[in-house]
Amino acid sequence: MQVHLKTLGCRLNEAELETWAQAFQQRGHAITREVAKAQLVIINSCAVTQDAARKSKQLIRRIHRDNPQAKLVVSGCYATLNSDEAAQLLGVDLIIGNQDKQQLVEKTLAALDLDTMPAMSTEPGEIALFSRGRQRAFVKVQDGCRYRCTFCIVTVARGEERSRPIAEVVEEINNLHQQGINEAIITGVHLGGYGSDIDSHLVALIQAILQQTSIPRLRLGSLEPWELPAGFFELFQNPRLMPHLHLPLQSGSDSVLRRMARRCKTEEFKQLVAEARSTISGFNITTDIIVGFPGETEAEWQESLTTIQEIGFSHIHIFSYSQREGTKAAGLPDQVKSELKKQRSQVLHQLADSMRHDFVLEQLGQTHRVLWEGQTETLADGRLRYFGYTPNYLRVACEVDAGTELENSISLARLETDCGDYILCQPA
Repeated sequence: MQVHLKTLGCRLNEAELETWAQAFQQRGHAITREVAKAQLVIINSCAVTQDAARKSKQLIRRIHRDNPQAKLVVSGCYATLNSDEAAQLLGVDLIIGNQDKQQLVEKTLAALDLDTMPAMSTEPGEIALFSRGRQRAFVKVQDGCRYRCTFCIVTVARGEERSRPIAEVVEEINNLHQQGINEAIITGVHLGGYGSDIDSHLVALIQAILQQTSIPRLRLGSLEPWELPAGFFELFQNPRLMPHLHLPLQSGSDSVLRRMARRCKTEEFKQLVAEARSTISGFNITTDIIVGFPGETEAEWQESLTTIQEIGFSHIHIFSYSQREGTKAAGLPDQVKSELKKQRSQVLHQLADSMRHDFVLEQLGQTHRVLWEGQTETLADGRLRYFGYTPNYLRVACEVDAGTELENSISLARLETDCGDYILCQPA
């Protein structure tokens, strides 16, 4: 049977897709990237915002329209929070909530009578790693969250914290490396809370991976800033742990952060960033910012801009606040008007572009070990342009002669020219 997997939303959703893909293969089924060829389609939906929920519904409808004969299974946060609505959408055969995601493959095959003998159970599952190509894989180590930020519906949908045993994670990464994966990205809903339910912690997990695997590159997904213990950044002295972190700030105003029920003040955040940069040269910090949170005054907005500029980020995910039914923030007074949110977002985008350029300028002339991806462009003279990422997560490109194979290799490159979307470099 041909299985097509589709996701919306976070990296955790992508990691879950990879796990399901390998499980389907072990049961004897094949993964296809073409929805028209699939007999079964799995959609991992999102509901982090009202817009994400709308896009989830649109995706379900489009998949059914493109392949009405395929069995259609919907999971994820939209399906969990709006199960009755999702079940009534045309073409949906089965809803599997987040609480049953671990058994999605088994439940799907049993409920739809699709199970077969595992013809491919001993074959490498590298095809499962389609979401990021053959060189990088997301590894989900944790689910659920104990905190309740007032804007967030995802933690309600995901439930209590659940961590995978260290030995299980290590085994998965070793298997991925044997399949040719050179970078593992550790993800979770509340990654910093890893181990809270199994008498362990994130530092122990990272240390075990570095000691018990030989995968060349280990990267961490999004981490809440209040979860980093003393001495955390010393881990990055190991060159296999990539010097980049995505730390969601959400606002640069402490009064807004209090309304969000965030647990990190701006001065504490600044201290964390300073520690990271003083420990590892070129350490890259990226973040999330919500524009127009309920009650955000002009003074708070200006305070937020000042804080963001003082910290300096190479990249910002910018979100205009949208009301989400079921969250505390949806009922807060003084909702910010859409036009004002749009204006503030435009200002922040301009600042983010400027800060990215400043960070890149600091990196030009330096040499980094780049993991090259499969994406290429053919130039007018017939040469190839390969793309990849530095350890501190800067997108770079290198132009080579036709026939040169760089995909999934790691090589030294000198960063030379900022081209906007990427940095052009030369082999070093």
